[in-house]
Amino acid sequence: MNRKTAMVFGALAFAIVLPAQAADAYPVRAVRMIVPFAPGGASDLVGRLMQPKLQQELGQQILIDNRAGASGNIGVEVAAKAPADGYTFLLGNIGTMAINPSIYPKFPVRPVRDFAAVTQVVDVPVGLAAHPSVPVKNMKEFIAFAKLQKGKLNYGSAGAGSNGRLEMEQFMKLAGIDLVHIPYKGGAGAAATALLTGEVGVAFVSIASVMPHVRNGKMKILGVSAIRRVKALPDVPTMPELGYKDMKTGSWQGVYFPTGTSRAIIDRMFAAAVKTMADPEVIKRVNDSGAEVIVSSSPEDFTTFMREQNERFVRVVKQIGDITE
Repeated sequence: MNRKTAMVFGALAFAIVLPAQAADAYPVRAVRMIVPFAPGGASDLVGRLMQPKLQQELGQQILIDNRAGASGNIGVEVAAKAPADGYTFLLGNIGTMAINPSIYPKFPVRPVRDFAAVTQVVDVPVGLAAHPSVPVKNMKEFIAFAKLQKGKLNYGSAGAGSNGRLEMEQFMKLAGIDLVHIPYKGGAGAAATALLTGEVGVAFVSIASVMPHVRNGKMKILGVSAIRRVKALPDVPTMPELGYKDMKTGSWQGVYFPTGTSRAIIDRMFAAAVKTMADPEVIKRVNDSGAEVIVSSSPEDFTTFMREQNERFVRVVKQIGDITE
């Protein structure tokens, strides 16, 4: 019997012996949501948008635990090592659950192996944002300006293997421009702050984390990495519209339990999360933030999606080359 088969049989056995009344009663105390980034970024925003309604659906308090550091790996490891009893779950994203496995091959936690996927909750489009001091109005003007500033214009990211870094590296290759990378610790919030203050000129950032600054004119979005335009920014073209057809992946977010969590608890959280994201007020707040509610049809559907995303970024990282700096 191989390891995967053993895990399946073990999970089934656990689910069979779990008393029905225990599953029905879950949860009987507060549940911890680990957000593997500092406050201020897209993950923290999504967690706080979910929190009130999810508490209502589960009938218990949701405690948000921000565990930032190491491109999200610190929080991921804390969540993976938590008891598989349903009282700790991870709000993982594209970086922690799909990109990092290719960037940090020696990291002991492997998301596909060490987590049970529950459901996706949102897709957070990523946009190329610029500080007002960058004298451009659109993408065409930006590319021309960047070529004149070769090697002088800075861009920020949440670290070497972050989605913002990968997006920019891919974009620079396609557009034929050369920007200077400035990495920041703590997730997307720190990079967004650096952009807000003008410490860096541009960055690929989640739309949700910067929408208030876009609305008050302290940032401008030149293009969005998404299949379709963002409802909150209807006049901003997508990267595919601008000719960059492969740049259409947002910073999706999803709910995960440690591997070994019973199926009854997974199903309970799946139902609660889906109901939470279907709430009209939650949908409105998510859309207003520049994100979009997207839930999985089942835990199996989300598991398949996560495996596909892992495979995709193996190819992307290989294509871009060394991004450790």
